[in-house]
Amino acid sequence: MSDVDLRHTPAKRLYTPEERIRRDQTRWTLVQGVLAPVQFLVFLVSLALVFRYLLTGGGYEAATVSILVKTGFLYLIMITGSIWEKVVFDKWLFAPSFFWEDVFSFVVIALHSLYLFGLFVGAFSPDTLIVIALAAYAAYVVNAGQFLWKLRVARLQSDVAA
Repeated sequence: MSDVDLRHTPAKRLYTPEERIRRDQTRWTLVQGVLAPVQFLVFLVSLALVFRYLLTGGGYEAATVSILVKTGFLYLIMITGSIWEKVVFDKWLFAPSFFWEDVFSFVVIALHSLYLFGLFVGAFSPDTLIVIALAAYAAYVVNAGQFLWKLRVARLQSDVAA
C-alpha cells in the first residue's frame, strides 16, 4: 500500500485523540523508543555470533550469552510495553490497536522461553538450542516488522490529522 492509500483509506485510527495525548505525554513512549533500537542492535550482534558458531563451530559460549542478553531485552521491552499499553489504552495487553502485534509477541516470547528452558534444564543439544534461537529470532523480525508498520501508520495518520 502506498502512502497515498494509507492517508486516504478510512481505516480505523490507531489512537483516539485522548489516547494520542496519553501516548505523547507518558515517559513509557520514550522508554519503548529507546529500548526497541537497543534490542535490535543486541539482536544483530547476537545473530552474528550465532552465525559464527554455525559456520565455524566455535564461539558457542559467546552465542549463548548473547542469546541470553537478547532474551533479557525482549522480556524488558514486553514488560515496559505492557505498562505503555495500560497507560495509553487502559489495557495491559491486547488493546485493539495492537492486538495482533501482542499475539505474535507471545509467539516470540514462547520461543525465547523454550530456549531458556532447554538451556537451563539441559533438555536440548547445543545445535537444537541454536535452531530454537534462530526460530525465535525469525519470529522477532516478523514482530518488529509489525510494530514498525504500526509506527508508520501512526505517523501517516498524524500527518493527515494535522
